[in-house]
Amino acid sequence: MVSAEVMRKIILSYTYVSIWIFLSFTVIIYNKYILDKKMYDWPYPISLTLIHMGFCSSLAFILIRVFRVVEPCTSMTRDLYIKSVVPIGALYSLSLWFSNSAYIYLSVSFIQMLKALMPVAVYSISVMFKKEGFKSDTMANMLSISVGVAIAAYGEARFDVFGVVLQLGAVAFEATRLVLIQILLTSKGINLNPITSLYYVAPCCFGFLLVPWMFMELPLLRESSSFHFDFFIFGTNSICAFALNLAVFLLVGKTSALTMNVAGVVKDWLLIAFSWSVIKDTVTPINLFGYGIAFLGVAYYNHAKLQALKAKETQKKITGQADEEAGRLLEERQQGIETSGRSNESQG
Repeated sequence: MVSAEVMRKIILSYTYVSIWIFLSFTVIIYNKYILDKKMYDWPYPISLTLIHMGFCSSLAFILIRVFRVVEPCTSMTRDLYIKSVVPIGALYSLSLWFSNSAYIYLSVSFIQMLKALMPVAVYSISVMFKKEGFKSDTMANMLSISVGVAIAAYGEARFDVFGVVLQLGAVAFEATRLVLIQILLTSKGINLNPITSLYYVAPCCFGFLLVPWMFMELPLLRESSSFHFDFFIFGTNSICAFALNLAVFLLVGKTSALTMNVAGVVKDWLLIAFSWSVIKDTVTPINLFGYGIAFLGVAYYNHAKLQALKAKETQKKITGQADEEAGRLLEERQQGIETSGRSNESQG
């Protein structure tokens, strides 16, 4: 019989997962709608990302400095910010810029298939930074994922080289960012909550995006006399982006990064189905066959991670029990010595 507390935790976990899937799904489709030339036709990915980061920065600042919903990180010094947050913000801005740009050239379904390479990128970069050891069986698994994605790319009806380069670049930047978070922040005992993460990272992203925007998209926007800023479209889109950022940190904080990986696979299948049935993107049998191979590889990777976590937890319990047993024996021995001493004193 499952206890009420366990049931409550299960329900909460599913709730966090559902919220994240819904918001991630919404932001992806919404961004595709805005950027795609066949839909809203506003092909300015840097501008869109800049709007998101400006909105997130402003809202996070108001929540922390005005309403004081949460306190800023007390251990965040200027030196730490420059050495840790700035590199992470730079990578995040590049990841968002490239990822949003890819929606102009590629279908939603194919982009989700390319995102299956994320475990490959994270593992490779972790090995490069010596955060993980090289394992031949894990590398074989990464190779199977790569082969599956390559087959899916071969069968893509709307293949665009530049779009693929953009999406692969986004995956590489995001994977590097995730590894650097572990190296530069988590390893130093700094764990930021959702709002403080945006408070520190979003302004940094805004600053990095501002430079390419001024040279690449601002001149084009000035020449476009037909464009009128739609506050409803960009306002609701920015609110969804802000909510998604909160949901990401909430999901990882309340469950685990592994749960997010598993949920991400479910979201990818939903997006592929939506892209095929509603947006009418072409999804070929070779696409599905290749992504099926990649999916199995990702599923095995998540399973291996789960088993490793379970083994680690078991080892902790065994170590804890051993330490507790050793402490108890030491205490009994100490008591025995004291008893023996008192006995000798009484005999004396």
